[in-house]
Amino acid sequence: MRDQVMSDLPEAARRLVRVMQRVNFGSIETLRIRGGLPVFKPEPRVIREIKLGGQNGPRREAAMDDFKIKPEAHELFRHLAELGDGLVLALEVKFGLPFHLRVEKGRP
Repeated sequence: MRDQVMSDLPEAARRLVRVMQRVNFGSIETLRIRGGLPVFKPEPRVIREIKLGGQNGPRREAAMDDFKIKPEAHELFRHLAELGDGLVLALEVKFGLPFHLRVEKGRP
């Protein structure tokens, strides 16, 4: 199987990757999941961590149309698919990648 790239993902998953890239460090909260995919209505709460004296801009991939999806993102989307319908209470993001996930099952 070839490596999955951004353009292989469903639109909702691509949007979540872009949000994580822009956040770089922080969290995404109250993100609804329906059918294993993120739903952005209503918009989730996005919290950015600002490191004083540090690099706070988006990931360099944010400016690219297509790129290889990292294993952490694959794992995130696998967990969302298993969740089916529910709520991401908090998705911690580090270096533009998913790091820690807290979910609530059965809350569409």
